[in-house]
Amino acid sequence: MFKKAIIGIKAAAVITAFAALTVTAAADEKIGYGQGVIVDGDNRPVGATDAQEKYSALGGVFIGEQGEKRIYLTFDEGYENGCTSDILNILNAKGVSATFYITYDYAARNPELVARMAAEGHKIGNHTYSHPSLPDCTDEEFFDEVIRLEQYVYDNFGVKTETLRPPMGEFSTRTLTLAKEMGYKTVFWSFAYADWETDNQPNPAEAYKKITAATHDGAIYLLHAVSKTNTAILGDVIDYWRARGYEITAI
Repeated sequence: MFKKAIIGIKAAAVITAFAALTVTAAADEKIGYGQGVIVDGDNRPVGATDAQEKYSALGGVFIGEQGEKRIYLTFDEGYENGCTSDILNILNAKGVSATFYITYDYAARNPELVARMAAEGHKIGNHTYSHPSLPDCTDEEFFDEVIRLEQYVYDNFGVKTETLRPPMGEFSTRTLTLAKEMGYKTVFWSFAYADWETDNQPNPAEAYKKITAATHDGAIYLLHAVSKTNTAILGDVIDYWRARGYEITAI
């Protein structure tokens, strides 16, 4: 069985080794994930719990365990909009760690911010090298997208990426299988909302209500770091969660 390459081996050599991996009986149907709006009696999104049950054996992570008083805080970083430094300041002041999912372009354009993420104890997640829809990639292209970003982050910031977030939330059982064979968990979310349009930001009061009203055990929150609204309310949201006994951490 193919195992995740040891960091430090050049990506070209690893890609050659990857050619020997054969993934059998893995469906190629593209699935566009979203947690939906239906929740169970514990306020946990049914879309997330159903997906967790269906895909966890393939390394898919959509939601944590029921009864787990923990919230996993994650940020997607497609590009920089001037908010990440303030987000890091808030997390540092609150003593909270988070996971930042980055691409190559983000890392190359904002090395000081990525270095700060690593230095301040946050996890850096793999959002692929160039942000493609992963089901559209061949096996070799998939590997290249993941390992090139992994290699770049290690070479430049000295940390490994250990979890993968698929762009647009698009996946197939083949891509889950490939990621698992590479030693990755594919991390989705149990909460996300329309926060990414920089020219159409949600009202802070409404966003705060939406985010806090969705609180549930084992929640995986996806927030986009380009959002000025998210940045403005983040400290208050963390206080809300903590007041209700939740630990906030990276995944």
